[in-house]
Amino acid sequence: MRRMLVLVIVLATVSCARTAAPAPARWDYPATKTVDAADTYFGKTYQDPYRWIEDLKDKSVEDWFKSQAALTDNVLAKIPARDTLAREWMELDKLKPASYSSIVYEQGRVFYKKTLGGENVGKLYFRQGWKGGENLLYDPAEFKPVGAKADAVTTIESIVPSPDGRYVAMGFSSGGAEYSEIRVLDVDGRKLLPESMYPSYGPIGWTMDSKSFFYDAGKVTDIKSPEIELNRKTRRHTLGAEVSSDQDIFSNESNPELGIAPKEMPFAAIDESYPDYIVGNVSTVQNEMRLFYAPTSQMKPDARLQWTVLARASDNLVRGTAFYKGNVYAVTHTGAPRYKVLRTSLAHPDWQKAETVIPEAKDSIQSITKSKSFLFVVYSDGIVGRIVKYDLESGKSAELKLPASGTVSIECPDFRTNQCIVFITSWIQPATLYDFDGDKDTFEKSIFNTAVSYPGFDNLVTDEVEVPGHDGTMIPLSIIHRKDLKLDGSASAILEGYGAYGISYTPAFNVRHSIALRGVVLAYAHPRGGSEKGEAWYKAGYKTTKPNTWKDFISCAEYLIEKGYTSPGKLAGTGTSAGGILISRAITERPDLFAAAICNVGVANALRAEFSPNGPVNTPEFGTVQDPAEAQGLYEMDGVQHVRAGVKYPAVLGVAGWNDPRVSPWQPGKFIAAVQGASTSGKPVLLKVNYDDGHFTEEKIVTFRNFAGQFAFLLWQTGHKDFQPAS
Repeated sequence: MRRMLVLVIVLATVSCARTAAPAPARWDYPATKTVDAADTYFGKTYQDPYRWIEDLKDKSVEDWFKSQAALTDNVLAKIPARDTLAREWMELDKLKPASYSSIVYEQGRVFYKKTLGGENVGKLYFRQGWKGGENLLYDPAEFKPVGAKADAVTTIESIVPSPDGRYVAMGFSSGGAEYSEIRVLDVDGRKLLPESMYPSYGPIGWTMDSKSFFYDAGKVTDIKSPEIELNRKTRRHTLGAEVSSDQDIFSNESNPELGIAPKEMPFAAIDESYPDYIVGNVSTVQNEMRLFYAPTSQMKPDARLQWTVLARASDNLVRGTAFYKGNVYAVTHTGAPRYKVLRTSLAHPDWQKAETVIPEAKDSIQSITKSKSFLFVVYSDGIVGRIVKYDLESGKSAELKLPASGTVSIECPDFRTNQCIVFITSWIQPATLYDFDGDKDTFEKSIFNTAVSYPGFDNLVTDEVEVPGHDGTMIPLSIIHRKDLKLDGSASAILEGYGAYGISYTPAFNVRHSIALRGVVLAYAHPRGGSEKGEAWYKAGYKTTKPNTWKDFISCAEYLIEKGYTSPGKLAGTGTSAGGILISRAITERPDLFAAAICNVGVANALRAEFSPNGPVNTPEFGTVQDPAEAQGLYEMDGVQHVRAGVKYPAVLGVAGWNDPRVSPWQPGKFIAAVQGASTSGKPVLLKVNYDDGHFTEEKIVTFRNFAGQFAFLLWQTGHKDFQPAS
């Protein structure tokens, strides 16, 4: 699930798992009790016999997870080539050029996070000038954040340099927990200042005098508390002051007149390129922004900001804003399902009468980025991207002639110039970075780029096709395979899908794609719920239309079989996070279609997700049990509620991150419990518990080991010769 999101939902119809047939004797699963628990919504009662698993602080629940984890670890350890696969990816990663993120230019200094090929986690660096010598500024191994275990690896979650380049506010985390401890680094002294804020989503931005910064904060400190996501606020900390005295500048407590709901996340910061105002964004997972602004001249000690409405959710602004000479630019889907760019006056914002400066095109706008003189608009048709440059003075626009084809993005680290960085990648081509001169429209390989080639990857190809869906809609499908693949149904295939939040599953290189060199077909479905084909595509897999998401996935699976890429006994499916809805419902609706499946930190109990810490903020995406139509929609999404006794289910591996702040471990846990009790196929149904991980982690060693286990499980169950245990 997305960073600031949560999933919400509640219970669903009567589960037959309580009367399930006993599991086959060959799999000695841990004993799993059932309880009498149920919820009734709008006259329908939904049984929930595994409700007890939700209490993660109960010792019996902890013991149950540990028993499941021990069984799974023992089974996975016996699969040949699992460890070889993890080592293979790490070796390939060593060939990888360094990756860069959070590139910011401040007062002649370029700050960035850099992760070397083969390096477990990234470090903070800076250069004096774009082409100055590189300096290691901070290694996260030197710090242990609050709550970290003694042997835990520390990661830098976020970096925000001050406008004068003297300080960097950083968010540190460990074990995939994501909640950060904020510390401030004195750049010249190379020392952390004493003040600390925890738990936080991290620093947001600085005041222009570099004496104070804004950060996210909450009312509780227990990151597993059901209240952790509620009533959050933006606070302002002045360097050297007591943290307890930090000013609350934007929240439902300090600004009750703004109607900020407890589940809404209030973030506020100053755009350095437009420093006269501070802008507040009140958000949930809903893409439509709710924005406010206030003059920075009001920011005085203990002064209360007077916020003015900049945009309402009904204005349908999405995917970014930019400010220039008294105007605000934004992307909207009003009257433009594939999005357009509008402009209105900041003094008197009126989005209903705003001027269209870039009209809707055949492909969809993904993002906007501003440099000194230009607005750059990134488009994608779901597979191939392009960039349009809009001159903020003349109003003229032109498409850039990119040096390569694929998924594209652009960053402009220094708002004082038109120097930007363009990223281009594809399924089988590593990301290449180009320095782009907006004044001259020229590209050259970036100082942040190193050429690399991966052995064997030139033997891979991709097929981009469209598949007839259940209702005749054409569904995009990306297929990666060896050039010499025989379309005779003999290959193992892994089909992955997501389809949520309007996020397009655009091509991106990954060393894990090396599995295709073993003759495995890798396929990525682009179901409704993403935005590969615009806003209408997103809303066609949203709340009550969500069934299209897993039905589109099923159609893609049927296509792979029909065209000979694989066969039912060779096909595996996987879904991660919100993709847990997709995979849990695909295999409960069509268990005959898949040999194996993985629900990776996935939402599989949608009716109950609303009651997890990260749940309320996700109701705009999936719905709430407080609405009759949405409650029924949540039931339809709920994999646990659709498990039926006596069905021959595929082999299933559920994966839970014990430190996951987005999808509670009990989501995949309850799904595995239900399938273990119901399936009569004799195939393994296992629960992997990653105690060193959360929803994900930056740690490569942990990540590669995790996914090597997942791939090994799928390829074992689909009959790949390299992954068959001796007995």
